[in-house]
Amino acid sequence: MAGEIRLTNQDRSFYEWQLDVPGMGEEGQSKLRNTTALVTRLGGLGGPIAFSLAAAGVGKLILAHGGNLEPSDLNRQILMRHDDLNTPRAQSAAKTLHSFNPHIELETVESHVTADNAHGLVSKADIVFDAAPRFTERFWLNEACVRSNTPMIDAAMYSMEGQVLTIVPGVTPCLACLYPEEPPHWKRRFPVIGAVSAMIGNMAVLEGIKLLTGVGKPSLGEMLYVDTLTMGLRKITISRRSDCHVCQP
Repeated sequence: MAGEIRLTNQDRSFYEWQLDVPGMGEEGQSKLRNTTALVTRLGGLGGPIAFSLAAAGVGKLILAHGGNLEPSDLNRQILMRHDDLNTPRAQSAAKTLHSFNPHIELETVESHVTADNAHGLVSKADIVFDAAPRFTERFWLNEACVRSNTPMIDAAMYSMEGQVLTIVPGVTPCLACLYPEEPPHWKRRFPVIGAVSAMIGNMAVLEGIKLLTGVGKPSLGEMLYVDTLTMGLRKITISRRSDCHVCQP
């Protein structure tokens, strides 16, 4: 954890309903307060992730997202505002989060994850929430998390489907166990309804909160798959690959 900060009376006032969740209490809330979470990126998945982490009282968020806000982003990127069109998305997101919860610390990185910055970004976090649409970014984050023993919640969606995978290095399969290579024919642009990506993003947050606080049981070794057309939820067992080039010695 990133430093021991005690809960204040103001914290207790803000999160009093959350403190009543069985197993949470002040101990669980204090763990969130002392957590630094990296969120990359801040689109349809990452925006709701960052918003719900701020609402839950995670002490510091590192927000990594490059590029400027475009009109086509606004159907799903809930941290962005029309007034911020053509300005950096990371700044727009931080402004919204600061207005919502000014008592958490925010660090913005106006860049996507790259091979050069992945390890540096991950080294500053206690947990990583991966919401990148490109497999190359997800693979870089996965490797950096495995190397640094940092847990990662990987969230992905396409059209009306979504999935969440909780990765704990040394305990669970990693992303490369599930995807040894980038799936063929994967496209950067894909169909999105904002409500679907928000739903999957919040499932990822819940997995992270369970992992951080010990409330409930995170889905270790299982991928959560949701088909919102039928509202079907499946848990798919994922095994560690003995030949995984990332998480095996």
